[in-house]
Amino acid sequence: MSVLPIRVLGDPVLREETRPVAEVTDAVRRLIDDMFETMYAASGIGLAAPQVGRLERVCVVAVDDVAYALVNPEIVQADGPKDKAEEGCLSIPDVYADVIRPARVVIRALDRDGNAIEVEADGLLGRCFQHEIDHLHGKLFLDHLSFLKRRALLAQWELEKDQYPGFIRVLKANGHRSEHPEEEL
Repeated sequence: MSVLPIRVLGDPVLREETRPVAEVTDAVRRLIDDMFETMYAASGIGLAAPQVGRLERVCVVAVDDVAYALVNPEIVQADGPKDKAEEGCLSIPDVYADVIRPARVVIRALDRDGNAIEVEADGLLGRCFQHEIDHLHGKLFLDHLSFLKRRALLAQWELEKDQYPGFIRVLKANGHRSEHPEEEL
């Protein structure tokens, strides 16, 4: 397994629509393994393929010691009251905002073996699924904010982005999980 460089805000790949995966192959499983390794090295709880410069419709999520590899995930139901919670993103380090999302979702996807799965989730897991699936459609958590809040966070990012030449965030493997997983999706 390898820790992959993470693309940060400003890299056009983060705004691209991903392509469905036709078949879960060894290459896709290798990508999934590398994405988990990268997510853990970054102390995150979710990572989507565009964040590592890839356009396959793949994301990984690990919340409360339960890990999901999702291939071609889709939200098939989103309901319940709206929930507001702080989100961050491994592709926009040190930038956080409260985001309103549906409290409960049902997703369908293929797992790392190509088996169809359906998962109902709420709380942090449901939020993480929504955040990562957004990435697969070129959408960032900033897009859920009002114009003024988004503008303020983009101004904050302007002060941070020079730390990431070429819009690349390089990590070292550490295998450690975040102590505050709700902060970095």
